Amino acid sequence: MTRQELIEQIKQKRSFLCVGLDTDPKKMPQCVFDLYDPIFEFNKAIIDATAPYCVAYKPNMAFYEAYGIKGIKAFIKTVNYLKEQHPHHFIIADAKRGDIGNTSAMYARTFFDEYDVHSLTVAPYMGEDSVKPFLEYEGKWVILLALTSNKGSADFQFIEDKNGERLFEKVILRSQQWGTPDNMMYVVGATQGKLFEDIRRVAPDHFLLVPGIGAQGGSLEEVCKYGMNKDCGLLVNSSRGIIYACNDDHFAEIAGNKARELQQEMSKQLDSFGI
Repeated sequence: MTRQELIEQIKQKRSFLCVGLDTDPKKMPQCVFDLYDPIFEFNKAIIDATAPYCVAYKPNMAFYEAYGIKGIKAFIKTVNYLKEQHPHHFIIADAKRGDIGNTSAMYARTFFDEYDVHSLTVAPYMGEDSVKPFLEYEGKWVILLALTSNKGSADFQFIEDKNGERLFEKVILRSQQWGTPDNMMYVVGATQGKLFEDIRRVAPDHFLLVPGIGAQGGSLEEVCKYGMNKDCGLLVNSSRGIIYACNDDHFAEIAGNKARELQQEMSKQLDSFGI
């Protein structure tokens, strides 16, 4: 999916919602366990209910790898179902990979050749040669961790050099020598609030993947106020607040309602920015 195709989907759907598929059998409703592949069937129901209101899905690999081969098969079936039945949705594998060059090359092959997702979250700590292998795939995206929403982000991401440049700013500026707004995004947590202004100062044109809305306390209005650009430039993720909004037979219907509520809020934000 190209940048322009993603922008067009946002404009058509009046939404920049990404639904996080953090699928945990311990939180799934009992009704899906009567089915052959509960993890996939749960995902399928969530996808069908929320697809009209979102532009992206983000399976978090930890929730699939934790169940070994069974979980990986459910992830693959989920990706294939999206590509076959909802082909206009952007697929993000949230795996946070990143290692020495030859290892990163194998991770890239796994996710872009074997699983054929559109994008992958990547950790930048090991520098250029750990990231570049992911950028060698035409039409694929790297989503680089920049300023995260967890409490521990303060341990390293705000460390300043002698010129007052913080580590997260250094990551964003340096990485723009490796990729472009057409193949690189940044993860910026919704809880960072006004710091989105600082992000936009160093990355005015890149898309930002924004987790942390809802359960983690991030404000959609604040994210848009400080982070939206002329193309929208945001993919705002909600996971638990949508997929676990209900734990009975109506789970998919309620998930769809929650996604629609967010889409309606997002449509108002897009209108206010003239998009």
